[in-house]
Amino acid sequence: MKHPMKYILASLVLLLHLTVSADAAEEHGGRTEMVATLKHYVEQFNAVDEEEGVNAIHNKDAFEFLTENIPLFECPDEDFQRSYYYRWWTYRKHLRQTEDGWVVTEFYPDVSWAKKHNTINCPLGHQIYEGRWLSDPKYIKEYIKFHFFGGGNPGGESKCYSNWLTDAVYAHYQVTGDKSFAIGLLDELIVNHRNYSKDGKGGRSDSRFYEDIGLYWQIDSWDGSEVSISGTGVRPSINSYLYGGAVAIANIADLAGKTEVAKAYREEAEVLKKTMVEKLWDAEAQFFKTLRDDRAKGNYNNPRREDCESGSLVTVRELYGYAPWYFNMPDEGKGYEAAWAQLTDPQGFKGTFGPGFAERRHPNFDLRGGWSGCSWPLATSQTLTALANVLNNYDQDVIGKQEYFDTLQGYTRSHVWVEGDGKRIPWIDEAVNQDTGRWISHWTYPKTSGRYYNHSSYCDLIISGLVGLRPRADDIVEVNPLLPDDIWEYFCLDNVLYHGRILTIIWDKTGEKYKRGQGLTVFADGKKIAQSATLSRVSGKL
Repeated sequence: MKHPMKYILASLVLLLHLTVSADAAEEHGGRTEMVATLKHYVEQFNAVDEEEGVNAIHNKDAFEFLTENIPLFECPDEDFQRSYYYRWWTYRKHLRQTEDGWVVTEFYPDVSWAKKHNTINCPLGHQIYEGRWLSDPKYIKEYIKFHFFGGGNPGGESKCYSNWLTDAVYAHYQVTGDKSFAIGLLDELIVNHRNYSKDGKGGRSDSRFYEDIGLYWQIDSWDGSEVSISGTGVRPSINSYLYGGAVAIANIADLAGKTEVAKAYREEAEVLKKTMVEKLWDAEAQFFKTLRDDRAKGNYNNPRREDCESGSLVTVRELYGYAPWYFNMPDEGKGYEAAWAQLTDPQGFKGTFGPGFAERRHPNFDLRGGWSGCSWPLATSQTLTALANVLNNYDQDVIGKQEYFDTLQGYTRSHVWVEGDGKRIPWIDEAVNQDTGRWISHWTYPKTSGRYYNHSSYCDLIISGLVGLRPRADDIVEVNPLLPDDIWEYFCLDNVLYHGRILTIIWDKTGEKYKRGQGLTVFADGKKIAQSATLSRVSGKL
């Protein structure tokens, strides 16, 4: 696969960056120790893994691959550090090399309901947001192209799953700076977007758009949330994704100089936002909810679905009600931020090991499985990305950094399986009991269908949320850590390939850990571009 010259140069920069002398590594934030830590974790993960050989990059090659491709992360909290490297280690397992190029799978074992090469497009958005930080761009670029040219077919039958592919393509550009790649997909992105509001061939491809309502509907199972209390209907998730898609098309059209296309899609996004607020916002409950419509038929018997009249909003609050903020859709200062109080409410979503998907106070709440109660990383990571947007882009006093950290910490600490003898194994699966931390799995441990489940993000939350590197389209590096004061004395994020440059972000409260200055410091190719004595927003030019 051919890459633009700047990406060849960026790869050379990365290679030089990884092979600096030991003295230079010490000067640049202790990279030697960070690589050694990565090696320690990889050896630990490999030792407890029964490799099955379906992945292209085997365990014996994992350390080399990760050293060359991922940002390094160090902090004083063992759970965060281990989970960060574990998620990269598992992500690597889902990279498959095919005749259609590299793809990323959701399930590690082959499953009967997957499409070509065992791919499923439901978690596309998370997979691209996560993989955009890999230093070698071929993995995600080929995976994105697969969905248009290699059999992924996002505008055909497989559009049955809700996803935010279009937004993720623009998010990928914000990290890589590869303008030509994003522009080259513009026509295909438009076709895919339009196909959600056109009749397909029947069944799963039926139109998802109700012209009389002005909104999209979805079967809950094709929204990635089977056995939900809200059930099938006009859901805030799919409408948020298509809002985000319209905005992304407008932004890519701007890059291409197609001003009329950009104008049309911004207008579409504004109409969709206005309609969502009018019809999906429950002013009394202060939450975005699903609108029941009897025309929207499910494809299975849902025993947890609440009774609700057609044309009415369901009573249950679900985490997908936060999806609008993933795309910065709600207007600031109009009271919508009040919804975030539910995230930390014990009768709302609060859990020890991540938030539950459905609010606990609802009579149909059920922790035995399905999306009627327990915590699902798909929705948890989406919610944390949305919350990072709120804390970065909205002036509000409902929720803050401490609540963000507490929620992320709960999600982080869910990444273990406790065996009968008390042995703790690094783990990620489909759903977890948010009170006990016990994973709710299918098939028999350790061969569960959801082992190494690639249906959520985590590393992107650390990079763009907790550490606070906020991807942008311009040449400004913006960092706004969401780590509360007095939690950690230090952290370091290193080897971040961003717009063709290598970034290092250091927090050193006393200046003694890395000896590169006291406070928050940002480097580009080893040159200081921003600094603050406190954990606060900083920016510098590349």
